[in-house]
Amino acid sequence: MIQAFEPLSEGLEPGVAEPFPLCLERTLGAEVCESGTQFALWAPSARTVTLRLFTRGSSEQSDDMLIETVTMAKQSDGAWTADLPRNLDGVYYDYLLEFDGGGVTHRSADPWARAAGVNGRRSMVVDLARTDPEGWDEDERPRTPTSETMVWEAHVGSFSNNPHSGVPEEHRGKYLAFTYDDTTLDGDGEHPTCMNYLRDLGVTAVQLLPFYDYGSVDERDPSQFNWGYDPLNYNVPEGSFSTDPYDGANRITECKRMIQSLHANGIKVIMDVVYNHMYSADNWFERTVPGYYLRRNDDGTLANGSGCGDDMQTERAMFRRFIVESVTYWAREYHLDGFRFDLMGLIDVQTMNMVRASLDRLPGGESILMYGEPWAAGPTNTLPGTELANKEGLRYLNTRIGHFCDRTRDAIKGHVFYMERKGYVNGDAKANKPLIELGADAWRAPETNEGEAGQIIQYVSAHDDLTLWDKLTMSMCEGDEQLDAIFDAEPSPQTTAVLEANKLAAGIIYTAAGIPFMLAGEEFGKTKHGNDNSFDSGKEVNEVDWRRAWRMGELRDYYRRLIALRRANPDWFDAEHIAVDAPGNAVAYRMHDTAVTVNPDADDHTIAADKLTHAYADDAHDELPMPAGADDDTAQPRWVCMLDSTMHDGMPDPRRTESVDGRMPMPARSLRVWRLETGRDTR
Repeated sequence: MIQAFEPLSEGLEPGVAEPFPLCLERTLGAEVCESGTQFALWAPSARTVTLRLFTRGSSEQSDDMLIETVTMAKQSDGAWTADLPRNLDGVYYDYLLEFDGGGVTHRSADPWARAAGVNGRRSMVVDLARTDPEGWDEDERPRTPTSETMVWEAHVGSFSNNPHSGVPEEHRGKYLAFTYDDTTLDGDGEHPTCMNYLRDLGVTAVQLLPFYDYGSVDERDPSQFNWGYDPLNYNVPEGSFSTDPYDGANRITECKRMIQSLHANGIKVIMDVVYNHMYSADNWFERTVPGYYLRRNDDGTLANGSGCGDDMQTERAMFRRFIVESVTYWAREYHLDGFRFDLMGLIDVQTMNMVRASLDRLPGGESILMYGEPWAAGPTNTLPGTELANKEGLRYLNTRIGHFCDRTRDAIKGHVFYMERKGYVNGDAKANKPLIELGADAWRAPETNEGEAGQIIQYVSAHDDLTLWDKLTMSMCEGDEQLDAIFDAEPSPQTTAVLEANKLAAGIIYTAAGIPFMLAGEEFGKTKHGNDNSFDSGKEVNEVDWRRAWRMGELRDYYRRLIALRRANPDWFDAEHIAVDAPGNAVAYRMHDTAVTVNPDADDHTIAADKLTHAYADDAHDELPMPAGADDDTAQPRWVCMLDSTMHDGMPDPRRTESVDGRMPMPARSLRVWRLETGRDTR
């Protein structure tokens, strides 16, 4: 027997009065055990609860039959239970709940279910051990330290939906697309795609948009597409990504195979989770305990801080329990490496810290990443004494809970909500120069501090809003009649300018302190032709365009070199990034034996090498830390360029990029990464 959940009561005691008895110790859901199958549902306000068992997950299936109905027994903790003396693995079920007041009856699936039928309308009993793919017991999380974690954000479907992905048609857009290790563009054997491409690119973590069961697509219709920020069954994998959405066990096995394959390639898997709202206010939680789980305003209307009309009340003891156990379940059962919390600013601090503590108790759990969005879409309404995990609440979070840094994002490319506003790389360098200097050090100056470097997710593009290429195109080429051609990166002076700005943006992100993050395809100028909210815009708009990946080889190879440098220099993650005075709108900063110079101007600049050579000594009034090999007074430091954004693939030309006569060249529209080396003074 494998217990799906381990009830966690420590810390769940409510800070305010609860309207019902709490069920904090009992395992909830359906569980196969040695004596048979046990069912438990927390529904303290129900008058009666009836369990119904079915042969299939949908009444539309021709061989669907009602097997049995069972009257459940109410317990003192508000749970209703039924113990059946047989193994019901593979049997589907739901509940009928009757409430006082007019004989109201609700039909509900099980909010705590781990498996479900097509479209999640009925839950399924599952023996989870039966869903493990071959070799699952040997699957291990990659041991990549946080300092070498670089995140590539993708959608399960978009990863392989493109017809040129090299993935067999029957597995495009599915979990199983990730199990092909050697795909190439149209099968040409030369240009890697999908998993093969990820190995070549070098990223160490893939963050996947929600792949729990969501309600915004019909799993029976493969043409439908949505990002998936519409939870229906939190603990069930999404069926549209499986080869058989009617089989509740199939989706679990195939989801595990996806994760297993990513792990085998040394790539962490981070799950995007959305506990702040659900697909509908009429959800399984609300059907089982009406009025308990949703936040409401003082006038009784539903709170809408999520922009979706139904904020979940995370501060309630039973939903807090659910979140903690749900995340822990995914980590334990699916071997996940991290969690990204959508609109974390709507989740209370206590719940977030309890999730962190629960993950830490798992074997190797301290390595599991946690980070989220420290904001909301609007105001919400919480119970008294609730502290939310928004910008104001960051100081109360465990220091191993991170957050996206919108200040770095907006300083680099301009305000995310205003297409025309420019940032450091695309036309407003002067105003943003001091912000780039602060952002490179992960905002750790006392007046701007948001926590430790490991808490800062540094990024300029994600699934939300304009892609980086589109933002740069629209802000730099506003009014251009050839805008679509620039989106498509057709050769032109405007396209060249956008390409230069993209390289500067990427170079800042990958050399800054913190955890670098990017949208899948940013590295080859992903475009959605100005669509800033493509959640339901279909496969073609959202897909990873594998032909463009190889057409934009100059930009892609530049990212590859940045990623390789970052992996070779894990100290960049939390080293102090010391900025020195630089000419014009340029910035220059040093971390240990590395320096970065960025010149967004149209004119060339140079900077005195001594400024960077003595950055530590000047700031700390200490002796200059010399690189390895500097063993006597005759060793002379010099700066040698390791990466040059002005070159086609980022490879520097030594004749042009070594420091000369004590000056380091900073060509127009360039970013360079320099290494401090020593040589013998032969003068």
